[in-house]
This record gives sequence, C-alpha cells and structure tokens, in this order.
Amino acid sequence: MDETQKERRYLVRRPKALQYFHNGELKKAAEKERVAGRFELFFDLLYVALIANFAEALTDEPSGTRLVIFILIFTPAWHAWADAKENANNYFNDDVLQRAAILWVMALLVLYGNNANYVGESIKSQRITVASYQVIRFTQLSFFLMYSVASHHHRWQNRIYAGLTFIGLLLWVPIYFESVSNRAKIAVAVVAILWEEASYILGFSPFVANLLKLDFTTAVDIAHEDDRYTAFTIIVLGEFTYGILFGSPARGGLSFGYLRGVWTLVIAFCFNSMYVYTDGAITNLHPVRRSVWTAFGWLMIHLPMSAGLLIGGHVSAASTADDLDEARRWLWGGGLGVGMLCMWLTAQMWKDCDPAGTLILPKQLRLLPRLLAAIVYALVPLASVDSLSTTSLISIGAGLSAFVVIWEMITSLEKGAVPFESWKGTVATYDTVIGNVKTKSRQRTRGEQSITPKTEQQNGSSSS
Repeated sequence: MDETQKERRYLVRRPKALQYFHNGELKKAAEKERVAGRFELFFDLLYVALIANFAEALTDEPSGTRLVIFILIFTPAWHAWADAKENANNYFNDDVLQRAAILWVMALLVLYGNNANYVGESIKSQRITVASYQVIRFTQLSFFLMYSVASHHHRWQNRIYAGLTFIGLLLWVPIYFESVSNRAKIAVAVVAILWEEASYILGFSPFVANLLKLDFTTAVDIAHEDDRYTAFTIIVLGEFTYGILFGSPARGGLSFGYLRGVWTLVIAFCFNSMYVYTDGAITNLHPVRRSVWTAFGWLMIHLPMSAGLLIGGHVSAASTADDLDEARRWLWGGGLGVGMLCMWLTAQMWKDCDPAGTLILPKQLRLLPRLLAAIVYALVPLASVDSLSTTSLISIGAGLSAFVVIWEMITSLEKGAVPFESWKGTVATYDTVIGNVKTKSRQRTRGEQSITPKTEQQNGSSSS
C-alpha cells in the first residue's frame, strides 16, 4: 500500500502526482506496482448493471436506430469511466474528497443509466441524460483543475484537458431544444463524442508538451492502467456469463438451450484468453512503453472492443433462451467480429522482443487466425435463418474462438517443445525467504520417508 494511503492524519489530503516525467526522466512516488483501489472496484460494480441495461435494450429491439442509440449512450459512459480511471491513476489518495466524488459520480450515473435508453422517445429523457452527463464531466474536469493547483507536475496538461473538456460540454447544449430534429441531435452527439476523444489525445500527448516546452509532463502507471482496462474487459465478458444464468434460461436438463449456453461460455473464455496473453510472445514490450502512437492506440481501441463484445456477448447469451432472428444474428456476428478485430489490432501494438526463431511460428502467423475469424464472424449472418439454425450459429462461433486459442497456444511454444513435461526426478528444493529467515523445504516423491528433526539438525538446516 502506498504511503499516502496509510496516512490517517487528514480527512482531505493535498493531491500529489503519483508519477510524472521531468525533462524526459520518469519519476514515481513509489516503485511498487499499483493495482486498482477498493473504491475503484466498487465504482466498476455500477458499470456491470449500467452496460447490461444498455445491451438489454438493444437486444430486445434490434434495429439500426437502437444500435445508433446504444453507441451514443455507451460512449459517454465509457468516457466517464475513463476519466475516473485517469484521476485514480495520477492522484489516488483515498481521502474523503475522492470518496465523496466517487459516490457523487455514481449517483449521477444511476440517473444517466435510467434515462439513456429512452432518449429516442422523449425530450425529457434527452434532457435528463445530457444534463446528468454534463454534471459528471464538469465534476471530473473540476478535479483536474484542482489538481493543477495542488501539484505543478501535470499543471498545464491538466488545465488544457479541462478547458477542452468544458468546450465539449457546450457542444451537447443543442440537444436540450425540442426544435432541433433528432437527426441533427445525432450529428451533435457524434461531434461531441469525437471532440472528447480528440481532447484526451491533445491534452495528454507529448506533442502539446513539446510545443509548450514543458519540463514536467504527465506519465502513466502502466501496471495500474493495465489492471483497470483488464477489469473493464472482464466486466464486458461478464455479459456472456450473466445471461446464461439469470432467469435460468436453460433449466430442464440437457437441451439445445443449455448447449448454446455452454458455447457462449466457451466464447467468453477464449476472448479472455486472447486478451490476457496478448501476442503470445515470451518477452514483449507494452504498447504504452513502445511509442506514443501505440500507447494512444491501445488506450483508444478498448472502446470499440468493449462495445462489440458487449453486444455480441449479450446476444449470444440471449440465445440460451430463444432462437435468434435475423437482426440479432447481425448484432451477434458484427459485435464478435469487431471484438475479434480489436483483439488482433491490440496484439499488433505489443512489440515482440523474442529473437527470431524462438517460437514455432512468428508473430504474424500466430495472430493471423484472429483476423480471419473476425471476417468469418461478420459474414456468418449472411446465411439465412432456415439454412443455419441458432444452435449451429453459436456452435460455429465457439469453434472459431476455440480454434484461435488452441492455434496460438501451440504456435507460441518454443521450437522443439513436447506435449508433456517429464515427471521423473520430482525431488526439488526451494529457497524461501520468510522475513529475515531463509529456510529450505524439500519436496518428496510419493513413498519417500519424512525427514525427522534429528536428521535436519544433522544436516545443519533449520525447520520451517
């Protein structure tokens, strides 16, 4: 635990930059790898329900209009999560002010989530949704401004980002007016969303820092960043598993519904495997460390990947209870296709540092099935409902994902690898450090007699 988290002398602490660059040299408050804080994980719990609510509305009424609405309400929710993550990555100190801010933003997200699905039906829902989102973002930019006063390390970049974010909030204003058509409001929302994406890149990129010749610039705690994005990806993959159990859709024993539920679980498991093992290299370089372009690419690609897997996973889980009609098949194939394509792109951003010829196949051949599977996912719905049953459709999806993972497991082995490691010579000695005492433990084969204390004393070793 960081020293700032151990302090209990203040209810409100002065925010301190946990990491930053000074003239190109990385400085960190602590060398230990950081993971998500407890209140960050509590914050994520709300997103479990929030994104499920959005996906449910799309699955219940699959149409082009509902898909547009899903994209336009999911993306702002993602931006709110990303800014909360950014604040915690740079300034987390777990004081009363930060805890209150988390609860305040969560309360606003409850308001946002309960109205966002109905923005296409009433002006009241549009106003409540936009207003709650604007207050969330204004709260977050206010914290960036406060941090810029309390700590000089990120001062100018925080202020630039806060200013750009405030301009973005003004872009949402036309949605309040009933005289503005829904088509125009969609265009307004798209522009506002793109502005927010650009604001993040401009605010925290080294280009602005170089232009302003800043001595102190922002830095990312990669371990914490990786942990947070992994947590959100698991939340999204939870949509696969939640739907196959909630309401007991496969009750009644072995059935095609149960089979589709199992295949949905297999798909989720395989996507999780692909995300965790990245490009399969033994030694690789994280995209954030590799270059500016791969860093921002890795950060940004999680948005379409999460949206695609959320849609595809929810529809796949829904197949446990009912057959999928044509519209839902397109959502399923398109969602999983986008998710698989993003998995391929994400792996490309990691730098393979293995010497040539270390593994059975080089990186591009190892990852090629991901790209091919993405294409197949997107094209499978072309088959009519009559010619390809729902069970067959989900089975193809499970087979594709399983093939990709098995292919990568095998081709990521070292050259000369064998299927099974020998179990001969199972006696092993481990050096274990417990406090300041170093002990030795000996693993015995089955049937070998225990070492008595007397024997240990004769051997000069201490008993643990």
